[in-house]
Amino acid sequence: MKSDVQNRKDNMQDETTPKFDFVFGKRNYIFMLAGLAIMAIGYLCLIGGGSDDPNVFNDAIFSARRMVVAPLLIVAGLVIEVFAIMIRSKK
Repeated sequence: MKSDVQNRKDNMQDETTPKFDFVFGKRNYIFMLAGLAIMAIGYLCLIGGGSDDPNVFNDAIFSARRMVVAPLLIVAGLVIEVFAIMIRSKK
């Protein structure tokens, strides 16, 4: 059996220790990671198309992947990030 002093110490520790709680719920973090992954894929689509010789022009810089797909993926990732921040957690 605990003494009164020990009970007071236990209660005091419970009151003084801060309770750690995440700002967002699990679903928010899943959407955030999905948005980051989609943006990373969009940035990876922008890579390449350069020429080894600076005197030779490479038309690959104007491919549909770089001009259309990559910006759409980056914008979609940003929209998902905003959605992930705005959605309410199920607490």
